[in-house]
Amino acid sequence: MKHLPLMTAFICLCMVTYHGYSQDNDAAQKAWMAYKTPGDMHKMLASDVGEWKTESTSWMEPGGAPAKSTGSCTNRMLLDGRFLETHHTSTMMGMPFEGWGTIGYDNSKKMFVSSWIDNFGTSLMYMEGTWDDAQKAIVSKGKFPDPMSGKDTEMKEVYKIIDNNSRIMEMYVTGPDGKDFKVMELKHTRK
Repeated sequence: MKHLPLMTAFICLCMVTYHGYSQDNDAAQKAWMAYKTPGDMHKMLASDVGEWKTESTSWMEPGGAPAKSTGSCTNRMLLDGRFLETHHTSTMMGMPFEGWGTIGYDNSKKMFVSSWIDNFGTSLMYMEGTWDDAQKAIVSKGKFPDPMSGKDTEMKEVYKIIDNNSRIMEMYVTGPDGKDFKVMELKHTRK
């Protein structure tokens, strides 16, 4: 009998702990469902699904002569509409070029996240960005390694949605003077 108050306190503690855990568990489940469920930004990315022709213009230095090339890309959604995968093929500097990218919208960070790999390098490029309503564009920032210096270079990408059948991607790097200069413009036209 003298252990009854101790046992009653233990049972009360277990009930309070279970109730708190149950509420935390419900909140965690709701948070995970919101995190994992594709939304409007994912639907916008899905509008890029299909076959596209590309026209690329690139510059090696500010004011330099542009290099031009044509190619194609195929876009498809992955993981039940969570990520857009893009596969590009073309020629650059007279050589075959192939690149793969993914972009998605991170519901937790409230931003776009993207990765890029290609046969012109051995690193993975990672960028994060937001939607700019004024430009109708995803504006992303990241870094990539400069093979000459061995240091990272700041970069910016602006992916403009012109209409259902046209996109323009502009890529900028930050030069030693701290100013951005356009190194590439890639026009997409739906096939």
